[in-house]
Amino acid sequence: MNKKSVNSSHPPLYREAGFNLHDSETTRKAFADELNHPHEPENYIYSRYRNPTVVAVEKQIMALEKSGWALLAETGMAAVDIAVSLFHKGKETRPWLFFHEIYGGTNSFIDSVLIKRRGLDIHRFYADDGVYDMNKLEDIIKTVKPEFFYFEAVSNPMLIVADVHKIMALAKKYRVKTIIDNTFATPHLWRPLEDGATMVIHSVTKYLSGHGDITAGVVCGNDLGLLKEAIEYRKWAGHFLSPDDAHRLGDQLKTFTLRFEQHCRNAFEIARFLSSHPLIEKVLYPGLKSHPTHPEAKALFGDKGFGGMVTFDIAGSLKEEKTGRCNRFIDALQNHIPLIPTLGEADTILMPIEAVWGAKYPMPGMIRLSVGIEDCQSIITALDQALNAAKQ
Repeated sequence: MNKKSVNSSHPPLYREAGFNLHDSETTRKAFADELNHPHEPENYIYSRYRNPTVVAVEKQIMALEKSGWALLAETGMAAVDIAVSLFHKGKETRPWLFFHEIYGGTNSFIDSVLIKRRGLDIHRFYADDGVYDMNKLEDIIKTVKPEFFYFEAVSNPMLIVADVHKIMALAKKYRVKTIIDNTFATPHLWRPLEDGATMVIHSVTKYLSGHGDITAGVVCGNDLGLLKEAIEYRKWAGHFLSPDDAHRLGDQLKTFTLRFEQHCRNAFEIARFLSSHPLIEKVLYPGLKSHPTHPEAKALFGDKGFGGMVTFDIAGSLKEEKTGRCNRFIDALQNHIPLIPTLGEADTILMPIEAVWGAKYPMPGMIRLSVGIEDCQSIITALDQALNAAKQ
């Protein structure tokens, strides 16, 4: 059957596992070209290698990040694996340096995969009272001489904003590569590649997708040599995003800027509300002057907003009191703001800090709130009612 070109303005969804190469000569050329790992091949071979639907959506992300390339994967953790594994060179692998205030899943990946299974020389840089000491970072760089360091622009869950300009200056001074998880800041607030980052990753599951109905990750960069290595690693490690999920993501990306602007507006208003509530002991939000890294956030983000995450601590004189109030607060919100272990969705959701990260953050009254794009007053009303219920 002859295939007909359709006058559609939307990129088509290609579900093929393998593509029709027609004849031996085309097949020979396609596999010969594949040795160079082109991002957009002349002849597609197999969807694990590259898929035209996925490539089309990668181009959308390239436009957002202003990057030379972008590669999608099936999860944010797959994106982390791709990015760091490019520097795994057997016995010649140099030390790697990770900031400790990063997503718990990434820290678990470091411990369970990079150290336990790959035996890599991993070092960590710790924050002091919610702030990174640049002098200590420089001392570690001099001592460890890392291949790269890895950090989050806005940390999860304490929302520490890194002094990225000083960090990038140190990276340049000591010729250290940088991998930055930009999930919380998103390209709307900051584009790390424009400031010299080596690679940027996102858990696309979160704000870029924004609807909680796919899992995906992306690695972005400008270095074409790293692109070829990343394509090769992704292909053989099997880190592949399905064309169906990519197609859905392509539509969701069209509303990303509108959605994220609303996330920022709502989060700022909710942070202000919580900071004035008598049952709240502490609010962590980079847009508040009380946040320890507010100056860094203001310098980096300007007037574009401060993100959609708010972390806060419910007051209580004893651990038992905090725990009880936190539990009652969560119970009172079940029909309004559910407890769901993700973030960045259109709806507001929450996570109790100690239940997930208790070993690192033994804080029984602390909540991580992923603020949605609903009517802001309706969110505030639900929070206020739940806090009143928690007092009892």
